[in-house]
Amino acid sequence: MDVHVAFPNELLVALKEDSETFRKLALIYTLGKLYEAGRISGGLGAKILKCNQWEFYRVLSENGFVVIDYPEDELAEEVESGRRLVTRLRSQ
Repeated sequence: MDVHVAFPNELLVALKEDSETFRKLALIYTLGKLYEAGRISGGLGAKILKCNQWEFYRVLSENGFVVIDYPEDELAEEVESGRRLVTRLRSQ
């Protein structure tokens, strides 16, 4: 079952967008908010956008959505792990 949402033509005129470009942008913003809220997976979002998961993440990122949301302590741990790896690789 598909869901259809109607927008007034004045919106397309104001945004200077054609209907297909606006439809895709509305879909990206909807999926982006659902993904950020944890309501859908990256796999489902990619399937709906008809792309692979990495492309889905790229599209979300390009449109201002947070793709990776680490808690502060985990982010600090990841940064430290990365630094240790770089140090180890440089010493080889």
